[in-house]
Amino acid sequence: MPVVVVANPKGGVGKSTLSTNVAGYFASQGHAVMLGDADRQQSSRLWLGLRPEAARPIHAWDIGPDLVAKPPKGTSHVVLDTPAGLHGWRFKDVMKMADKIIVPLQPSVFDIFATRAFLDALVSNQHAMKAQIGFVGMRVDARTIAADKLVEFVESLGLPVLGYLRDTQNYIHLAARGLTLFDVAPSKVERDLEQWKPLCEWLDQSGTPAQTP
Repeated sequence: MPVVVVANPKGGVGKSTLSTNVAGYFASQGHAVMLGDADRQQSSRLWLGLRPEAARPIHAWDIGPDLVAKPPKGTSHVVLDTPAGLHGWRFKDVMKMADKIIVPLQPSVFDIFATRAFLDALVSNQHAMKAQIGFVGMRVDARTIAADKLVEFVESLGLPVLGYLRDTQNYIHLAARGLTLFDVAPSKVERDLEQWKPLCEWLDQSGTPAQTP
């Protein structure tokens, strides 16, 4: 049972957007999906409450900000949305259960600086973890110098950039209805689905994490 953790200790970088859409992707593939929310704001859990009955089911994983437990039986895929300021024993517990870790990162020197200690901890613990780690550039135009700087920074860590998600109202409008890119007609979100292709391919891969150089 793959467990995908979306993590970045900085708030406002798009963790809930990524978490809900990853869960939506798994559901679109016919998997039995659970979405957990360890953030005190419970954004992902609130989003589940908006999800229409006609949409492919995504079940809530009842997990609190101070407790990380094993997901219940009968689940094939799990997505965990984590809080800002993730560190200490919570960081260790979450990383132990993760099969894949997605780090959303905005192409800003301030965001990179704010998450540097967290990124260093991920890299230093990668050999002890079973998880594959990948980055997703959030609210970014891949043609910009900022995107180039983001790639340069992440490559210095020896970890892959899985893609870039543009700054679009599609995510906001869909989230307000409890939906994801994978719940609507592809023609309505064609450009965004194209950006998700490499990330979806990575999510579908299995195996041991790539070693850092």
